[in-house]
Amino acid sequence: MVDDNELIKLRDAALPGPSAEARARAFSAAMMAFHEKDEVAAQGMAARPRLTSRALTLWREIMQKKLIAAPTIAGLVALPIAGYTAFHLMQDGGPALDAGGSVTETLADKPSPAKPDAQAQPPVVAVPSTEDIKQEVAPFASAAKSEAAAPAGNVQAAPRKELARMKSAEMKLAAPPAESEAANSVARSPASTTLMAEPTIAPAPMPADTLQPAEKNRDRIQDFKSNPVRSAKEDPVSTFSIDVDTASYSFVRRSLKDGVLPQPDTVRVEEMVNYFPYDWKGPNAAETPFNATVSVMPAPWNAEHKLMHVAIKGYDMQPAVQPKANLVFLIDVSGSMDEPDKLPLLKSAFRLLVNKLKADDTVSIVTYAGNAGTVLEPTQAGEKDKILRAIDNLAPGGSTAGEAGIREAYRLAQKSFVKGGINRVMLATDGDFNVGQTDDDDLKQLIEKQRETGVFLSVFGFGRGNLNDQMMQTIAQNGNGTAAYIDTLAEAEKVLVEGASSTLFPIAKDVKIQVEFNPAKVSEYRLIGYETRALNREDFNNDRVDAGEIGSGHSVTAIYELTPKGTTQQVDDLRYGAATTSNGGVSNAEEYAFVKIRYKLPDADTSRLITTPVTGANEVPSFDAAGADQRFSVAVAAFGQKLRNEDATAKFGYDRIQEIANAARGADPFGYRAEFLSLVRLAAAMN
Repeated sequence: MVDDNELIKLRDAALPGPSAEARARAFSAAMMAFHEKDEVAAQGMAARPRLTSRALTLWREIMQKKLIAAPTIAGLVALPIAGYTAFHLMQDGGPALDAGGSVTETLADKPSPAKPDAQAQPPVVAVPSTEDIKQEVAPFASAAKSEAAAPAGNVQAAPRKELARMKSAEMKLAAPPAESEAANSVARSPASTTLMAEPTIAPAPMPADTLQPAEKNRDRIQDFKSNPVRSAKEDPVSTFSIDVDTASYSFVRRSLKDGVLPQPDTVRVEEMVNYFPYDWKGPNAAETPFNATVSVMPAPWNAEHKLMHVAIKGYDMQPAVQPKANLVFLIDVSGSMDEPDKLPLLKSAFRLLVNKLKADDTVSIVTYAGNAGTVLEPTQAGEKDKILRAIDNLAPGGSTAGEAGIREAYRLAQKSFVKGGINRVMLATDGDFNVGQTDDDDLKQLIEKQRETGVFLSVFGFGRGNLNDQMMQTIAQNGNGTAAYIDTLAEAEKVLVEGASSTLFPIAKDVKIQVEFNPAKVSEYRLIGYETRALNREDFNNDRVDAGEIGSGHSVTAIYELTPKGTTQQVDDLRYGAATTSNGGVSNAEEYAFVKIRYKLPDADTSRLITTPVTGANEVPSFDAAGADQRFSVAVAAFGQKLRNEDATAKFGYDRIQEIANAARGADPFGYRAEFLSLVRLAAAMN
């Protein structure tokens, strides 16, 4: 047993003062640490302040908050501040390395700037109030009291517990995942020097019930106005390019399934209608690439009006006679593609297509992100494993140099060009081309020039939030190709497997429609959809004007709403200049309209003409007497107009649309029409 008196003596004994030698060593070390912060790092090395310098800086900031005026509080703060400082020093210790092992530059590594002019005013430092100080140090004081109350055996564990608590607090205060990932991706990039600020404490997280700002939607959608009602006397001719794109329907479907009504400008009614396969009557031989069928029926949403339904069916090329295909996959692998519904879905989609190709078809792969690169030189589809490995190895990262990718893709397409075959670039992307030539008009000119080589271009959009639908439409329309939006693997199968023939094998290009209405039978007309495909009247006979293409077995539908002569008009007749002919009457007075279609064969430069007069023989007595496909397509057209909030269908309910579509559902082997009915129900529930 130790005598208690001895312990008391030891406790009360005065501590010996430091020797002069010890004081000198401590002062020398402090001065060295003070001057080290102004030293410039040696070339090739990332300089970092010594631990002593960083500790002195932190302690000086504490003193500026006048904590020294409250010794008790300062003492309580000391321990957790020391732990917090140690944690950050260990985290930041040593040079920062990027993903490639190179030394990255930080703000702390930069040499000190030149000293300011002697007359410059020093920065004003705000002095916190006593209440502010109490609030700031309260958590640390509480932590210090807890540590002080811990048993003696836990003395060694205290710093570790403090560091663990500090790390947990830092994780909670970290930036949101999306921002953190964006910052990390920049820090990992070996192609650039990363500037990183000194560690700071992030602001406290907001309560769970506080509304967070919605992520900015960067989708670029072309805005347009719906076609107006036109007078047949003043403007009897309607001209437009056919459109077999389906992107709008898929985009609308995704919006509705996400519980959001689509923006009106995302709804292109013609793409909604043409999404579905129809059993229109097609041509009997390949020499006539398509056949047109015209029907006139009452409009279900206006008893006084009629609908003129124009249905075009392309020749269905049999697999045995399909020409050899030369395909170039142009794939966006930029950093924004790193989402489940983008690059992973894209890879699965192209795997489906590869399995559909014939052994003597050719596949090349070009990727772009920052710059373009060839992943796979032209390879026979018979080497399926090699092609699939190249697809599987695709990984996202970088910016989006789409223009360079397009040039490289066309170069490869020309390298393995098949005369008399199918030569097509298939672009898959989620958004903008933000490196190189990025203006839509410039891209249009580039594509127009490249299409003269005989290489077509199709565009497939993926994901949301960064989708440049406007760019997709521009380059697809000017590249003699089509645009589709792939939101699910089922949609990929529809477009690239079930619709491979119509997607890949064109039977006609530059297909235009021109309709002249007879003012003796029709007082007004309105084209439903095709606003972005409108052409000037004189463009119809100009073979230099580009228009849409039709693929093997493809169907195209156009619908006009007519105001028959003698019924209520929306546009008043002109007082002067009524339409007449030289003999005082109107020729072909019994015709509703005269439909003209121009087209070129895929390898031709001169167009051909097909004409169809529309007479009473094309008319059906009632809407219910029309064919199931005609009625279903009209239901889809009504739904598209309803989503666009157009006047014509303002009083036409979703229940009536569903009734028409359900009665005309037909066989529906793939369930597309059943899905349409579910979309109508969803839209009705949101209104």
